[in-house]
Amino acid sequence: MSISYSSADEAVKEIKSYDRVFVHGSAATPATLLHALAKRHDELTNVEVVSITTLGPMPLTEAPYKESFYINSLFVSANVRSAVNSVNGGYVPIFLSEIGILFRKNILPIDVALVNVSPPDAHGYCTLGVSVDIAKPAIETAKMVIAQVNPNMPRTHGDGMVHVSRFKHIVESNDPLPEVDYSQKISEGERKIGNHIAELIEDGSTLQMGIGAIPDAVLDALHQHKDLGIHTEMFSNGILGLMDSGALTNKYKAKHPGKIVTSFAVGNRDLYDRIDDNPIISFHEAAYVNDTAVIRRNPKVISINSCLEMDLTGQVCADSIGSYHYSGVGGQMDFMRGAALSEGGKPIMALSATTKKGHSKIVPFLKPGAGVVTTRAHMHYVVTEYGVAYLYGKNLRQRAIELMNISAPEHREEIEKAIIERFGSTTYPVF
Repeated sequence: MSISYSSADEAVKEIKSYDRVFVHGSAATPATLLHALAKRHDELTNVEVVSITTLGPMPLTEAPYKESFYINSLFVSANVRSAVNSVNGGYVPIFLSEIGILFRKNILPIDVALVNVSPPDAHGYCTLGVSVDIAKPAIETAKMVIAQVNPNMPRTHGDGMVHVSRFKHIVESNDPLPEVDYSQKISEGERKIGNHIAELIEDGSTLQMGIGAIPDAVLDALHQHKDLGIHTEMFSNGILGLMDSGALTNKYKAKHPGKIVTSFAVGNRDLYDRIDDNPIISFHEAAYVNDTAVIRRNPKVISINSCLEMDLTGQVCADSIGSYHYSGVGGQMDFMRGAALSEGGKPIMALSATTKKGHSKIVPFLKPGAGVVTTRAHMHYVVTEYGVAYLYGKNLRQRAIELMNISAPEHREEIEKAIIERFGSTTYPVF
């Protein structure tokens, strides 16, 4: 079919001062459109930019452009972190599963959506590629959608199809997709964490994991397992080895048996090529993938999440360092709860015992201003390189003792003192 294309500069002229603009996220960040929009900074004021994680350069946060744009982030990524923690930005704490509600109920109505899509097929249908997540509700509700059509974007299966008639402007682009690869950065401690978690995972389990060295270490340790399935908000390169090992069959899943279900993916070019037109991988919006009612229907759901720090009662801070906004709520609570409700499910919080600077991540109290993303009532398994603590059903003193025992040895004395000061003892009577 015949398609009329616009230049990026022409397309972004549609954006006006005081508009709320949705920006497609993760590996689908529309770089061509963002750079064109930045060039209009001297014509615009108070343009609100809404997104979850974006990757690559973010010119809207840089001088001299930043004074014209307000970054209202639903999940804080590195390229907007400074803006979000300044007068030029803000952070909205919200479950990933509920972001679509903000758009659909006009709590955050979208004026213009900027998206990065795969080329149209013979019938005029593009796909949202590797980021369906919250992009689907954004384009369904936005007053106007501007798309950059990119041959580097994989064509994905699932419910991310969009007809070109939905786009006010279509811009040709050849942006390479941002690439992330943690496989070469897995430390000895992270390998130990991966092995500890692998021992908790039974054959036939359904996995949810994030991105980073620890999830990749877990996946590397599962190659001898059988009939594993994937239902996850996102995945990265580590899944490729699991696919090639034969351990991943999705055989026992109740929802979408035989298929990998996700809402977005971030990785290297090899991952994107494997995703392209692959019917085994099904992309859906986060409101569905992260719905606890959907998650719990799968058997033995294993939810693997991480955090910035945890207090001795099991409270988890995952979105801030004190009051400094660092990441976001995301889907952690969605899957921690979904796994707990799944028959045979195991919610797992995995963290290195110390920060890169050597500070303990298991602390007597969270930093002032820290946000609790996952409550202590939701905590089951906690894993560090020093072992596994099972907190479910334990009282506060028991939890503190369990967590002390998997903390870094060099910090256990100070943690023990904190336990004695708070609870009177580091022992517990046997009944």
